[in-house]
Amino acid sequence: MRSVKVLSTKKLTPSQREIICNTNIDLVEYNAISIEKLAVKFTENIENAIITSQNAAGIIVELKTPVNKLFCVGNKTSALLIENGYDVSKTAKNAIELARFIVENHKNDAFWFFCGNKRRPELPKALQENNINFIEEVLYNTVLNSQRFEKKFEAVLFYSPSGVASYVQENSLGNSVAFCIGNTTANEAKKYTSNIVISNVSNIENVVVQVQKYFS
Repeated sequence: MRSVKVLSTKKLTPSQREIICNTNIDLVEYNAISIEKLAVKFTENIENAIITSQNAAGIIVELKTPVNKLFCVGNKTSALLIENGYDVSKTAKNAIELARFIVENHKNDAFWFFCGNKRRPELPKALQENNINFIEEVLYNTVLNSQRFEKKFEAVLFYSPSGVASYVQENSLGNSVAFCIGNTTANEAKKYTSNIVISNVSNIENVVVQVQKYFS
């Protein structure tokens, strides 16, 4: 059976790698992005906070930031916070859905928005347009780890718009299939290719499952 060369723009865990174990997929992995935590500290109690990334959630947990109610994007982000004793009032599939929920149900509330320096504009834009009071706090910087690959891949796995941006700094997608974790990442990939597969569920495991199904 012919081997299929696949590149993951994030190093997978053993359980994620197990999904394509004993298949014809030849996997190459690297971390297309990394984060630099910023020196922040919170002493006052925060009533409502918005978190749209696992990186931001991890920093909030690490800092033991006092937050009464959290509004999140993604089940894994929500699970991480709940496991560490936080009250998650709402978990949305994406930032646009979360913004819509806040506008419809919490128009008179004030929020902190914890994010990275390369956060997407859709959520804060929606909050501003609807006069929702919020403070944006950048917890980390996203660093693009550009790396050039001489070999051609039949598929490239992407987990964030920044991952796409990092990869295309040094490489072309060409005829590669871009497997994307969700619509936001896919929209970034569409700037460079129309050959895209979007995961059914926005997690890394499902991206890998889609690759396994596609090439089986």
